[in-house]
Amino acid sequence: MIFGKLIGALLGYMATGGLLGAALGALVGHFFDRGLRQAMGVDYGAERAAIQQVFFETTFRIAGHLAKADGRISEEEIAHTETLMAHMGLSAEHRRQAIELFKEGAAPAFHLEPQIGEFLERAGRAPLLRQALLEYLISIALADGELHDAEQQVLVAVARYLGISEGQFQRLLAMLRAQEHFAGQQPPPGAAPADALADAYAALGVEADASDGEIKRAYRKLMSQHHPDKLIAKGVPEDMLKLATEKAQEIQAAYELIKRSRA
Repeated sequence: MIFGKLIGALLGYMATGGLLGAALGALVGHFFDRGLRQAMGVDYGAERAAIQQVFFETTFRIAGHLAKADGRISEEEIAHTETLMAHMGLSAEHRRQAIELFKEGAAPAFHLEPQIGEFLERAGRAPLLRQALLEYLISIALADGELHDAEQQVLVAVARYLGISEGQFQRLLAMLRAQEHFAGQQPPPGAAPADALADAYAALGVEADASDGEIKRAYRKLMSQHHPDKLIAKGVPEDMLKLATEKAQEIQAAYELIKRSRA
């Protein structure tokens, strides 16, 4: 790193009009460069691991809180959650931890706000992570095919703590529900049914009369938000990426359906 030395030398020369001033300035700049180099020596791997851990803990504690939102946890809800954990591709150790965290979140002593506060303290600087957390929680809540009123109230509260308005939450929820209609699907041949096409527009969060350019921008933004490399870099645990990959495939299928309908 030589930026500090160069700037220091230049300022020193300008202040004194001589080489001595430039030399003194370069010396000061040297210490600046050394301090900057030390500051940049932060263990970013350890920092990312800490973010991954708080993302993981927050997700599954709140999942337990969601399951308990209506007052009790049914055997069906437990089965759905365990199936989702397996589907997510969690390692055996992470599945064990997730179950323990789920139980903690379902306990009467659990409180939502401190958990979100811990998440924001560690990972709140990344808007992508805040939205990813909310998307994971919505997916967990929808795992049984419906969203109960009590669950939705919890999710709205989570969104509010994350700085996401209820209007933004409702739009995200509508998009995720529409995207689910494209799970594991390839666009069928022939003209798309009107309801499938309406779902495709909703999945991208655009109106049916949006321009081709608007649709493409919405598609690219969503694909960028769900790109595995970007999510890993921000702090999503690697064995939780399967849901994001599937979501990207759903978005792709919806976009292809729209493109074919406009060809």
